[in-house]
Amino acid sequence: MSLTMALYAGVLLLGTFISSVSQVILKKSAAKTYESKAREYLNFSVIFAYTLFFLASLMCIVAYRVVPLSFGPVLEATSYIYVTIFGVVFFKERITKKKLLALVLILLGIVIYSFGIPG
Repeated sequence: MSLTMALYAGVLLLGTFISSVSQVILKKSAAKTYESKAREYLNFSVIFAYTLFFLASLMCIVAYRVVPLSFGPVLEATSYIYVTIFGVVFFKERITKKKLLALVLILLGIVIYSFGIPG
């Protein structure tokens, strides 16, 4: 993998991470009660989370200028890892054996695919 490709892959991974952070912020915001429907959607947390989503989308667009389309979804699969970790840390969710197996398979798939990329 060339240095340029690695840099753009890093941008895609960072965008995926930022998108996952945004999801956590939205979930935390949804757990609160608000005095009106307008406040439910027009508050700092929601606006900030959607701003992060927008930033993550831009990062993905930029990354796909160099990252092959066949490799992008592999990198974006890391979001399952981030979301699982955030769920445990912020929402006290439990990691079951099935979830752990799924995460291991995702990581294994990423590693196997990464070694098969020419260049």
